[in-house]
Amino acid sequence: MLCRYNICRKVKNKRNNMQIKDKTLLITGGTGSFGTAVLRKFINTDHFKEIRIFSRDEKKQDDMRNQFKNDKLKFYIGDVRDYKSIEPAMRGVDYVFHAAALKQVPSCEFFPMQAVKTNVEGTQNVIDAAGLNNVEKVICLSTDKAAYPINAMGISKAMMEKVAVSASRNLKNTVVCLTRYGNVMASRGSVIPLFVKQIKSGEAITITDPTMTRFLMSLEEAVDLVLFAFEHGNSGDLFVNKAPAGTIGDLAQAIKEMFNADTPVKIIGTRHGEKLYETLCTREEMVKAEDMGDFYRIPADNRDLNYAQYFSEGEKDISKIEDYHSHNTKQEDVEGMKKLLLKLPLIRKEVLGEDVLQYPD
Repeated sequence: MLCRYNICRKVKNKRNNMQIKDKTLLITGGTGSFGTAVLRKFINTDHFKEIRIFSRDEKKQDDMRNQFKNDKLKFYIGDVRDYKSIEPAMRGVDYVFHAAALKQVPSCEFFPMQAVKTNVEGTQNVIDAAGLNNVEKVICLSTDKAAYPINAMGISKAMMEKVAVSASRNLKNTVVCLTRYGNVMASRGSVIPLFVKQIKSGEAITITDPTMTRFLMSLEEAVDLVLFAFEHGNSGDLFVNKAPAGTIGDLAQAIKEMFNADTPVKIIGTRHGEKLYETLCTREEMVKAEDMGDFYRIPADNRDLNYAQYFSEGEKDISKIEDYHSHNTKQEDVEGMKKLLLKLPLIRKEVLGEDVLQYPD
């Protein structure tokens, strides 16, 4: 299906063995699902001498401080919208994982300028502060909704990507690259915790459209994607994780069967700004994508403003290749989804009664 015309170059995964033992990492939006997963992976290792958590939620920071109780963990209250709060937190930092964002599609639809301020202007602030402080590398986290965006959240993330790639052309001492991934299963605000809550409460499971497909990716895989970009990324690169997908209807059925629940399903209709399926790579990106095994690398488009030379010579291969989206990737059925769900700490706790606190290394 993908790269059937041998347009993508396959590259063997190689480890760069980056020396990070004595380095400092800053995670913006670090009290969220992603930041917590990164901490669980590194906090009890000799990787990074210091990990800084930058966020605006003092309650979550206090919870995290009490949970991990580790001296190399430092906390900074601030907002990426406020350059004067992010710049001091960047001093002495070697690497940045930029995860701070407004991520909920409906809320961004009703408050689009809030999405712009956090996702676009906030990213510019993070990159500017990183460049000023000679940070070695910044990894910006994006979403499949940034490809062919139709909602405010996706549009703001698409602009975030453009901001990052533009900055990557001009920064000499700081590498800026990106990751783009689909829905993270069981992350905060996602549909799996909602379905579990509805089943346990005896409520009907609410589904927007049972034929809607989404990529199925664990939080551990999201972290692995960022770490792969961390090790292999050149300035302006965008990395995409290859992932299976499935329908929302099958996902709900899988969860019902795992809980042995006879819960009714209620179709409520598509919400503001939702797509039938999500795209991880556009066909324009697939033309230049490098196949790196479990990931695609999409190098930056570094053409300049001298457009005339590109008008006379177009890209013929674009019409020969498909987008990479959740309708044409590997599709998981109900049984396949059950296997994926059993990897999630939430499901293992609720279904098997295990006290699972972290993803395995």
